[in-house]
Amino acid sequence: MSWLPRSPKARRRLWIVAAVTPVLLLAVGLSLWAMRDSVTFFYSPSEVTEEAAPAGRMIRLGGLVLPGSVEQGADGSVAFSVTDNAADARIVFQGDLPDLFREGQGIVAQGAFDEARVFQATQVLAKHDETYMPREVADRLRETGEWRGGDEPAPSNAAYVTE
Repeated sequence: MSWLPRSPKARRRLWIVAAVTPVLLLAVGLSLWAMRDSVTFFYSPSEVTEEAAPAGRMIRLGGLVLPGSVEQGADGSVAFSVTDNAADARIVFQGDLPDLFREGQGIVAQGAFDEARVFQATQVLAKHDETYMPREVADRLRETGEWRGGDEPAPSNAAYVTE
């Protein structure tokens, strides 16, 4: 056995490492497998295909609130559309919207699509001030050439406001 170290102390360390490594790999693997459903991905309206965001999967959907699309339901729900200027997505939210919510504003909604491909939001996040837009939304708008915020990057230290 020439591959083993000659020193008994080094041999003992090697056996300890060899015994502990599979246990640690198993623990990391089980942790990652357990967390796979708690990851929430961000999508823009042009990215929410049936394959990328199947019905029932929790995601975040962001974009600009389409002017003229906000409708109040009799049951207290609010329906509106968001756009990234390439595609639109319909969102239905039951609850109180943030005070800063308005048409033409950047928002991020968390929820899931139903079988009819209508996004059922559980939470709506609105931008903090006039200069802030969620980084993901700003990046998507830059990619499509629709960014109107100049050359400066979207601030990364601004907070989302929820109500």
